[in-house]
This record gives sequence, structure tokens and C-alpha cells, in this order.
Amino acid sequence: MDHLDDIDHRSLRGADRRILSAFHARGADPRVAVLARALSRAGEHGTLWLAAGLTGAAVDAGRRGAWLRGTALTAGAHLVSMGVKRVVRRPRPAHVQPLVPTLGRHSFPSSHAASATAAAVAFGALGAHAIPPLAAAMCVSRLVVGVHYPSDVAAGAALGALTARIGARWMRKGGAHG
Repeated sequence: MDHLDDIDHRSLRGADRRILSAFHARGADPRVAVLARALSRAGEHGTLWLAAGLTGAAVDAGRRGAWLRGTALTAGAHLVSMGVKRVVRRPRPAHVQPLVPTLGRHSFPSSHAASATAAAVAFGALGAHAIPPLAAAMCVSRLVVGVHYPSDVAAGAALGALTARIGARWMRKGGAHG
């Protein structure tokens, strides 16, 4: 039975590498590389999503609290992903040349994907329909620039979605005082 488990792990690892290589190859097109790099830079520490949430709060006074709580959930997803990274300590892919520098050495889960997906769920619920496709592009950009395996991105996205869903009621209605 242990032998079968080892085969499954090797097979999954191989698929992770092959899928990453296929996406990373798209970065050979300079237009794709420029866009992927720009998305990656904008997503550092959830900056794009935090700015989107604060902008929503500034322009939508009637739902300011919901926007701010959604922004807090997005930041929370990012922080949780960073904590998981410190525990798991999976190294970044070494078989491709990254197109962007990274701030850390660990790749699992993708913090970009966690904050992007949390923002997509939270802000999408508030009617910001441009956020989910932009968040999906952010997730794909991490593969194109070669700094995450697909499983890193999937885990980050799942973590972000879960964080936003857990906090959805709080986001919409606020705490005990509204």
C-alpha cells in the first residue's frame, strides 16, 4: 500500500511540474510576460485587492462597512496563507526560470491566489463583477511567471475562498453592532 501512495505522489508531482511548464511557456510571448509580471507585482501582499476594497468603501458609502470587512477578510486570507507557508515550507519550482523576483522562498500555498480569491468572493458578492476575472488572471499569472506550482495556486485559491465564505455573514451584516 505504501508503494501505491508513493506512485500517486510522484505522479501528482510530475503533473504539477508539467502543467507549470506549459503555463510558463506562455511567458515566452512578451505581451503575456508583461501582463503576468504586472499582475504579480500588483498582487504583492494583496495590494491590488486591498486597494480595490478601500476604493469600494470610499465610493459606496451605503455599504462602506461591508467593503471594509471584505477588505479585512482579504487581508486575513493573505496572512493565513503566509502562516501556512511558514509551516509547510515547500520550495519554489526550480525547473523553470522565474520571470519575477519573489519576496520569499516558499511556494505553498500561493498568497497571491489566496488574497485574489478572497477578494473575488467578497467583492464579487458586493457587485464588483470585474474582480473575479481579474483574480483568475492573477492566479494564472503565478504559473506564467513560474513561481508557483498549480497545486500551490489551487490551495491558495481554496484558502481564500474558504476565508471569504466563512466571513460572508459578518461581511454583509457586520458584528453585533452592525
